[in-house]
Amino acid sequence: MKSVVKTISLQTKHDLEIINITDTVKEAVATAGLTIGTVHIMTKHTTSGITVNEGLPDIEKDLLEMLERLAPRVNDYHHARFLHSDGQMAVNGYSHLRSALIGKDTFFPLHDGEMVIGSRQTIYFVEMDGPLLREFVVHILGE
Repeated sequence: MKSVVKTISLQTKHDLEIINITDTVKEAVATAGLTIGTVHIMTKHTTSGITVNEGLPDIEKDLLEMLERLAPRVNDYHHARFLHSDGQMAVNGYSHLRSALIGKDTFFPLHDGEMVIGSRQTIYFVEMDGPLLREFVVHILGE
């Protein structure tokens, strides 16, 4: 059994955005040199997410609008308080809730050196507190 971990950086441009990372993940898998196993994709942040959906602009827009409806920027969040650990006010409670809705990771099988992924499946990095420099991890485990 072999394990390959690749950390990938990306600069987001907006407070709330969805970024197609499918080709980046496939490239990481292709260069890992493994043929069978699993591929795990995970964000390293608590105000971003990883999700899989159909790669269509209308679905992307619907997803972002759903997050805005379910966790609006302006609300009476308990997280809106002074954080001694950061030395500043927390103003992003909505981002944490949006991230909880999306989730932080996804898995795919690896077979014959390629991810087993549906023809309409797209892997997305979802920014919910940007713009920021972000990282996600692609962990390929197998033989």
